[in-house]
Amino acid sequence: MAAVPPGDDADLPPAAGAAAGRGTRRRIAARVLTVLAALLVLFALTAPNRPDQFAPGTLARLPVEALLGVALLLALRPAARRLAAVLGGVTLGLLSLLKIVDMGFHAVLARQFDPVLDWALVDDTMSFLTDSLGRAGAVGAAIVAALLAVALLVLMTLAVLRLTRLVAEHRVAATRTVVALGAAWVACAVLGVQVVPGVAVAARNTAGLAHGRAHQVRDGLRHQQEFTRQVTTDAFRDVPGDRMLTALRGKDVLLVFVESYGRDAVEDPAMASQVGAVLDAGTRRMAAAGFAARSAFLTSPTTGSGSWLAHSTFLTGLWIDNQQRYRSIVTTDRLTLTGAFRRADWRTVGIMPGVTRAWPEGELYDYQKIYDARQLGYQGPKFSWATMPDQYVLAAFERYEHGAPDPAPLLAGITLVSSHAPWTPIPRLVGWDELGDGSVFAPMAREGEPKSVLWADPARARAEYARSIAYSLESLISFLERYGDDDTVVVFLGDHQPSPIITGTGAGRDVPITLVARDPAVLDRISGWRWQEGLRPGPRAPVWRMDAFRDRFLHAFGPTAASSG
Repeated sequence: MAAVPPGDDADLPPAAGAAAGRGTRRRIAARVLTVLAALLVLFALTAPNRPDQFAPGTLARLPVEALLGVALLLALRPAARRLAAVLGGVTLGLLSLLKIVDMGFHAVLARQFDPVLDWALVDDTMSFLTDSLGRAGAVGAAIVAALLAVALLVLMTLAVLRLTRLVAEHRVAATRTVVALGAAWVACAVLGVQVVPGVAVAARNTAGLAHGRAHQVRDGLRHQQEFTRQVTTDAFRDVPGDRMLTALRGKDVLLVFVESYGRDAVEDPAMASQVGAVLDAGTRRMAAAGFAARSAFLTSPTTGSGSWLAHSTFLTGLWIDNQQRYRSIVTTDRLTLTGAFRRADWRTVGIMPGVTRAWPEGELYDYQKIYDARQLGYQGPKFSWATMPDQYVLAAFERYEHGAPDPAPLLAGITLVSSHAPWTPIPRLVGWDELGDGSVFAPMAREGEPKSVLWADPARARAEYARSIAYSLESLISFLERYGDDDTVVVFLGDHQPSPIITGTGAGRDVPITLVARDPAVLDRISGWRWQEGLRPGPRAPVWRMDAFRDRFLHAFGPTAASSG
């Protein structure tokens, strides 16, 4: 019988031919899996942790971590090599998860994830998902996210193990390759070679990420120690009540936070035309009602979310930009701006429609009465995250407190939440006499685009965000027209900018702030601040850090300040 030429299985028996075909397919499958494993590891090592840093040449780079990893594997014995591969795969998987979470944080909060302090945001994320997808949808999304995280860890570990076996089977070739690529990496690093502008061929971003997070944890601990010292340093701590806020005696003071009311709302052309028109018209309406206003900007400690960080910064006079600081401050007896009013014999109340359960942190603010979402008498529908429309919130405040007969002056901390993401649906103003228990809003809650449709189009999302801010401001302006008097003083401000979905990347953290009063003596007290006239701050308006406001306000309206700068 003639010999069969190598690779020619035409004359093989059927069983042998089938076996040869299966062997070929297995070899092809093995090579495909190896290529996929290499691509997965390469992606994990070279992918950035910010969505705006992805570029066409992002993956066409040489990661130094891969070269060092192969060199280590070549130096180890088989048992130690396998253990190192497993540990390396898990570590690389965890760093990949960190990059993915970072990208989400940058997209929504314009910052990276803090692995020590940000776990408290899980609860807020679930609340947001519940409002957007329903309870079942939120739970389902959480389960899917957990399964994908586990799958990534498993696949990354299997990929590293597969590549480790390849390196062990081809030690000589692997050694030569590492040496050659190592020399190439050094040359590219020295020469600054880039595939595309801003993307270096010699990559080391994953090692830098791990190193940066280690420093983040260390710096966080050091900064917390500094913050603890700052808490106890307070020029107003022991000032008696009869020497505080003397220039506001007899005034009802409203501190109003407007959710996500950021500088971009009054300056970005895509939004400022709508919001600015409301503010400019509001300035004229306020003047017709006898009120005058001064406006500027404050720099918030947060953006995109974390309203409680802004509230606590504004009221305590301390820079509270993370959850650890917030948890620390709520356990202290730090004098807040609201607490100063209470010490000076104002009745202090909090109007908190966004609070839907027990809120022990509220003790920090020295409110004598807190009205949360359950205590405002609202029987209408929710508007996505917002438990009730802002106009109803202000009407309830008028009914329960501002319009009630009480000889004591009133300090009210009021949170308006209709401009909270996802900005659909958005209520409309109705007649103040039509509000009732809020049932009038039922048809409006069925309007608006689905959230998934709105957020898929950034331009439409910006338009709806601007419309929500305009609604919140219209509600407040209309309230002042109807219920404001000679003894009404209002400070209203944003808590933070909206997420980068609205502002784009690189936006600042400034928020508008405005003081409105009918009594000229109130505005005379802040003439040294050089704030601009009207409800709308211009590009050249002063900018303060938000933690500076408490002390400047207490100085300006104290017994010795005629004009505090």
